Amino acid sequence: MARGAYKHLMAAIAKTSLEIEPNAADRWVAVVARAEAWSASQSIVMRDAVVLLPFAQLLPLARQAFARTGGWMPRIETTQTLARSLGPVAPADTLQISFDVPLDTLSAARLLRGQSWVQVLAQGDPGAFDQMVAALVQTAHAFAHAAAQIAPPLREAHWSRGRDLLTSHTGPGGRERLLARIAFEWAAAGAVPATDALFALRPSAWIVVQAGGADRLAMSLLAQADAATPCLLIDTDAPVDDPFATIAADVQVAVCDGFEAEAQRSAAHVLACLGAGVTPVALIAQDRTLMRRVRALLARQNVPLLDETGWRLSTTRAAATLASLLRAAAPRAGSDDWLDWLKSCIGTWPGDTGRAGLALAQLEMDLRRKAWGAAQQVDVSALTEPAAALWRDAQRLLAALTDTPTRTLAAWLDALRSALQGCGAWAALVADDAGRQMLAALHLVDDRPAVVSEAMTLLAFSRWVDAALEAASFLPEPPRMATHAPMVVITPLERAMLRPFGAVVFPGADEKRLGAPVSPHPLLSDALAVELGLPSAATRRTTEALAFAQLLHAPQVTLLRRADDGGEPLAASPLLERLSLARGQPLPIAADPSRNVALSRQPVPRPLPAAPGLLPARLSASACEALRACPYRFFALQLLRLRVADELDDAVEKRDYGSWLHAVLNRFHRERGELPDPSEDEALMHTVARAMREEMALDDAAFLPFEASFERIVPPYLAWLHERDAQGAQWLDGEVDLSASPAEWQGIQMHGVIDRVDSAPAADGAGGPVTQLIDYKTGSAQKLRALVKRPQEDTQLAFYAALMARQSEAVGDIGACYLPLDDGDTVKIIEHADVQASAEQLVEGLGHDLVRLRAGAAMPALGEGSACEHCDARGLCRRDHWATAGA
Repeated sequence: MARGAYKHLMAAIAKTSLEIEPNAADRWVAVVARAEAWSASQSIVMRDAVVLLPFAQLLPLARQAFARTGGWMPRIETTQTLARSLGPVAPADTLQISFDVPLDTLSAARLLRGQSWVQVLAQGDPGAFDQMVAALVQTAHAFAHAAAQIAPPLREAHWSRGRDLLTSHTGPGGRERLLARIAFEWAAAGAVPATDALFALRPSAWIVVQAGGADRLAMSLLAQADAATPCLLIDTDAPVDDPFATIAADVQVAVCDGFEAEAQRSAAHVLACLGAGVTPVALIAQDRTLMRRVRALLARQNVPLLDETGWRLSTTRAAATLASLLRAAAPRAGSDDWLDWLKSCIGTWPGDTGRAGLALAQLEMDLRRKAWGAAQQVDVSALTEPAAALWRDAQRLLAALTDTPTRTLAAWLDALRSALQGCGAWAALVADDAGRQMLAALHLVDDRPAVVSEAMTLLAFSRWVDAALEAASFLPEPPRMATHAPMVVITPLERAMLRPFGAVVFPGADEKRLGAPVSPHPLLSDALAVELGLPSAATRRTTEALAFAQLLHAPQVTLLRRADDGGEPLAASPLLERLSLARGQPLPIAADPSRNVALSRQPVPRPLPAAPGLLPARLSASACEALRACPYRFFALQLLRLRVADELDDAVEKRDYGSWLHAVLNRFHRERGELPDPSEDEALMHTVARAMREEMALDDAAFLPFEASFERIVPPYLAWLHERDAQGAQWLDGEVDLSASPAEWQGIQMHGVIDRVDSAPAADGAGGPVTQLIDYKTGSAQKLRALVKRPQEDTQLAFYAALMARQSEAVGDIGACYLPLDDGDTVKIIEHADVQASAEQLVEGLGHDLVRLRAGAAMPALGEGSACEHCDARGLCRRDHWATAGA
């Protein structure tokens, strides 16, 4: 068992090397037996001795093992728990390192802005400045941690030597060396480490259990112990030069195709262990993204989990609630941002939440009906009363965040706390596990943070909040179980050592995630880092290898990796290669425990709804087009009145551009007059365009691409218009709203808005003028030409012609055409020939269809042609799941 008897490294330190057999029950039995034997040989009073463990998860195991021996128990702690038990940690002073990354980032930014050589960079390249701040914080934290592991009497010499090593020099790396010196001085000016109190203790003995490499702080304690304090180091690690020499566990490997296959296979191995009664199972979180997927798969099977790693606090529902509040308070917030925020807290809204819910529904309806994409566009007086009251209440609550443009961090946190309490979200967050952790991470439940930040905008504060939540992990509460030992424990590699797991499932055993080259330090070379007391790259690789070797002492170990990582080939971990070489043979392949379940096909029948009582009182051209293209689309969109909820943002889309362009042309022709001066047309067109953009509150920056398109349209359009004027054509009206009641439709009215009505001379020059109906288009002219070649397929122009023919003021013949406005350098009409004949056939055919529908005829989903490609009802008809697709 022992590689050597108690051999003294120093006068008062004894070391025993303990190899743990692959039997979980014997691990702590062997450790306790070795400690008891040594203490008896030294006549040590165990009740006054201190046993130091590498991490907190081992505390209950060690205490139970010592308790089983009877007699007095030693004090069993880690260095951190022992330091906390000696007294509270003194808070850091202003600008001192707090080890809170978001807070220290603000302090680091303030420190760097005080350097003259950084100010120019901060203004000219904010991204590079942010990288410098991050590197400064990382390096300062590393220096402070390294110094805390040094005995207090030796620390001043450490700071002096470090200053000598970091003496600034010119040439390559000068900026990095200067930043490292700032980080070093920042760390040196920090508060006294709480663990310094450990060096004043005088126990009857120090007993240190080592796993995963030496704990530098524990070794410093042993080195500084006086001659009267016996010290024992129990080394449970494998030999550093050959960590896999004595592995006897059942180790198997599984190679998966990709991410999802690895996640599915990992969950299957865990379930197989549980099914065989092997517990607890360690699920090693080497790949956090993969582990979230595995956790979700196990949750579907109701597997109780103890998650010691958690996930980003920024991904929790509590963080989403907070983020929606900050987005709603932003100066350029959209109406959708306000709705998202109100929906997230409507259940906790002050007052009658039932009425608030109804008011929110009405508010959303009003906003979407009026297409107010930006919150600044909303006219409260035009809202219905419940919606207006809710909007005013929301404005008052957001005033806490919007009434002052710049504040310090402490002031922003006070304002954020006030806003959360005002909308009722605070109580819900306090009652939620993730909410409590989020409030603590943002320092909303404690005193103001010890950092004096510069004044920041709401945008900068929101970014700080995002960074704080991204840096913090949410640790869910452990599940309530009948026994103290959970069935499955998700834990990182470095926290799995010396724990009595019945089996280990280790996904992510590939070259990227296990045994990969360590990342270089952002400011220091590896040699300089070692000189300054930081661990070298070789030390970090050795520590990982020792932790991996510790894991292989479990009775059963399954290593999983993927062969493909998003299209990139992925090899096995170098540690797996070393393990194979140590065993003298390839690792055995793990059998796949996944079960194939045969599922019978359950195709969806083609829907055949009938709704004779739902026929509308009037139909538009688009409704008739839907009926002709696919009766089921007509049923879903016209009879059931289903709609896709559009995003209410201030982004200008092509549909917005089309609406604006129609409005511009209509107003242009109304203001142009009966005897226009062609030389003034272009100026009038641009004047109207600017006025309409202001009236429709279109964002100038977002509208730039469409404005360029409009600039290209104006010259060819005016050239076409002047040519028509010369031919005798005359603009009569625009945006003409017409209705009619064909006898064939038996009471159902037809209704439409015609873009433009002109009086134009007949094409053959004979006869009176023609009433020409013009429909503006900004889409593909080629599709329009193909459409009018098949007159019976063109519903829109035929519908408008039928509508106009039934007006008493209609005179003479009727023509109809499309006018593509964005089709190259010229504007030409695309005419629907003999549109009056098409109109009569359309009215007659639709009348026949409406009679059948009123009699109960089915409205099947056709599922054919291009009608399905961009249909809003496709998800409802389940076209892709039919029993006879396309039949």
